[in-house]
Amino acid sequence: MSEPAWKTTNRAHWDEKVALHLGPRGYDLTSLRAGRGRFNAIEEAELWPVDGKRVLHLQCHFGADTLKLAQRGATVVGLDFSPPAIAAAGRLASEVGLADRARFVQADLYDAPAAIPEPAAFDIVFVTWGAISWLPELRRWAEIVAHFLKPGGSLYLAEAHPAAMVFDDAALLSDGRPGFFAPYFSREPVVMDEAHDYVDETTTAHNATTYTWIHPLSDIISNLMTAGLVLDWFHEHDAVTWRMFKMLVQDADLLWRWPDRPWLPLAFSLRATRR
Repeated sequence: MSEPAWKTTNRAHWDEKVALHLGPRGYDLTSLRAGRGRFNAIEEAELWPVDGKRVLHLQCHFGADTLKLAQRGATVVGLDFSPPAIAAAGRLASEVGLADRARFVQADLYDAPAAIPEPAAFDIVFVTWGAISWLPELRRWAEIVAHFLKPGGSLYLAEAHPAAMVFDDAALLSDGRPGFFAPYFSREPVVMDEAHDYVDETTTAHNATTYTWIHPLSDIISNLMTAGLVLDWFHEHDAVTWRMFKMLVQDADLLWRWPDRPWLPLAFSLRATRR
């Protein structure tokens, strides 16, 4: 059976992103290559010790954060649907000497249980930044998270806040603020042409069309609870890790914030544990 158009389109978009993000104006991998990779300020403040833990990194892109977890002593499996991303992740793991601690699997998120036949094998499932917005529904996602966690194991999720995702620069207001763009409670995909990359804004993507979804906080938390996870904590942040809107300004921690006052939350994070 042929896959849906949204998935084919999104994969082509992310296949193209790999070379851009590994290029000269892509992600800064200096500290990772030096053996001391650091996460952004939000994760550094919240992520608990991973030394000796088994970690599953879902939607891992080309594996930079996967390898940061491995550098901290975890044994990690990274999964992504993009073949170029997984190939790049394997090369990067070998380059930084972590091929024995990090394994990468190419598969669609919804096919993860078949691609990684290790139920209840992981202490941590790690999902961060621009991940769940690419998924059309979260019930199955939450079930997959629970499927892989050991009893007592935890999910760490850090994401763009859905309240901010209803706005976009495509509906720019006269004062330079982003305007209303997509309904918070809509279940329909948001179809956009994202020609400019969020890392390298000088680049124009050929596979620019994307399909994303806004998932209300109630859907995210309720689906995790239904799947058998208990919410340990939930945080909202007035900063985010990329320039979500043109008017945001970068602070000393390299996070992007509103220039005058924290009008809306830009990100959220949570820890949820399998009962």
